[in-house]
Formats: sequence, C-alpha cells, structure tokens
Amino acid sequence: MSSSTLTVWLYDTPMGAVAGELRLRALHKRRAVLVLDAVTVIWIPGAHRPRIGHLRYPTSQVAAQRSVLGALVGAVLLPTAVPVTDPEAVGLNAWADRLGGTGIDQPFLEDVRSRIVPGTSALLVLSSDTDLDVVRPLVQHGLARGDVSLLRVPLGEGAVEMLRQVVDELVPRG
Repeated sequence: MSSSTLTVWLYDTPMGAVAGELRLRALHKRRAVLVLDAVTVIWIPGAHRPRIGHLRYPTSQVAAQRSVLGALVGAVLLPTAVPVTDPEAVGLNAWADRLGGTGIDQPFLEDVRSRIVPGTSALLVLSSDTDLDVVRPLVQHGLARGDVSLLRVPLGEGAVEMLRQVVDELVPRG
C-alpha cells in the first residue's frame, strides 16, 4: 500500500461538505483514491456544536469499526464534550504529542480547529493509493471556484495504525 494522507476539505457553507462527499464518492468509484476513513463536519449557524458524520466505504479499513477520524475530530473540536480515559490527554498539545510520528502536529490541529466554526463544514479524508492525475483536476477546479480550501498532511509509515491505537486508548467507545 502506498503512503497515507489526511486531507481536510474546508467549505465556507454548512452544505459544502455534502458536495465534497459526492466528489469523493465519484473519485472512489473511479478508483482514483482508496478511502480508509472519512467524516463530515457540518456546523449549522446557531447550533451549539457541529454534527460529525461517518461516511462508509466498502474498502474502508474502519468500515466494521468506529471511525478513527470521527473520534479524533470529536476530541479535537469538542474537547469538553468527548470524554477521554486520560484527563492529561485533553487539549491540542496533548493530542499532538500522542500523535507524534504520524505527521499530524499541533499547528495542523490548531488550523483545523480554527477553521471549523458555525456556518462552515469540512470533509476529512484518510486515504491512500491516490491517482493524482485524476484527483488533481477535480481539486483544482474546486479551488478555482473558491468553494473549498484544503489542508493536507502526508502521514508517516504506520500512522494509520498509530491513529487507531491512540483513539482506542484515549476515547471510550460509545
């Protein structure tokens, strides 16, 4: 398997992530990207917190399990609402320390947290085996329209398993 990537597609409207999900499904269907895990974060204006939804893909490594990204996003975006087994694990610095070696660092987590606010949405995708010749034009088209911005971090070797272990260790199921 090729290296994995965490990509955050950020939209300035609550329904942007729904359109992103359709684009991602089309890319997945064309086998341009192998989706390991994906979640949407939709924050309707006036809501106290965003809604986090797990997208299911037949090839997902977490299809039969809970979403690693869903648990991580919940803990990072809603640290007071998501219980953790270790009180010292609360806060972006603590999460960044735990995720050391994955490629996900504190500035990345801070950037994600600061850009997902009421009235916005995001699509977070953990993927591998990306065919850039197919994906690049679609992404560039969205960037040119101005309806999406991207944050991307290439993940280190074994990062997906490390993410799974950290989330399983710190975030209780349920």
